[in-house]
Amino acid sequence: MVEKQQIADFQNQGVVVLRGVFKDWLTTLNRGADDNINRPSARAITHQSDSHKGRFFEDFCNWQNIAEYQEFIEQSPMAEIAAQLMQSQQVQFFHDHYLDKEACSGVATPWHQDMPYYFVEGMQNVSFWIPLDAREKQFSLKSVAGSHLWPKLVMPTKWANNAKFYPDSSEFMNMPDIDSGDYDIRSWAIEPGDVVAFNFRTVHGANANTIDTKSRTISFRLIGDDARYIARPGKTSPNFPTINQNNGERLREDWFPVIYG
Repeated sequence: MVEKQQIADFQNQGVVVLRGVFKDWLTTLNRGADDNINRPSARAITHQSDSHKGRFFEDFCNWQNIAEYQEFIEQSPMAEIAAQLMQSQQVQFFHDHYLDKEACSGVATPWHQDMPYYFVEGMQNVSFWIPLDAREKQFSLKSVAGSHLWPKLVMPTKWANNAKFYPDSSEFMNMPDIDSGDYDIRSWAIEPGDVVAFNFRTVHGANANTIDTKSRTISFRLIGDDARYIARPGKTSPNFPTINQNNGERLREDWFPVIYG
């Protein structure tokens, strides 16, 4: 299902594009996205630019309430693809994340790593970034090749004001100047049915949607054999305040089910 070179690119570069692998699931995913917009959860966040008319909406952890998300998770080839990319015997589902940038919303997704926001550590993990609308390269996801191998995680920030997400801590490094020209940035024009798969540690972002077309994406995050719980120095995102786990434990399967292996 996945070519050897694609697995090698994911392992070595931390990001790979797979063309057309979910084209048969677009109707299901679009129905799920519509339901998500019409019935947002309490976790939903809306970003608004003072100088642009559209909004940037995002929501998390709705797979148990949206039948189409659950159907995709349980019946699509996503879990098998994840196992191959991660080189993992098992795959656990972590969470879903819907991002909806309206036409001319003008709010960028800043450079960041996902893992520092999560209570997960380990190298066997993957985020599937699945566009529901065609995207020119300029407005597509962009990733820093090899950043998943950096020796320290980058300090996460709050997107609204760039404030540090956690108290100052030697656990994290500051985000370098990614746009300096010193980094290998990977980005692709993308079509519905394609997916960009990247490691939780891969630095990534996206330019603001400044054109008169919508930009919708569903992400699904999955973890593999070496993933373990780790307490972060503050509230994580998404947050599970009653998870009741200790450092080094596998994530509890009643909340994060095994979907492969």
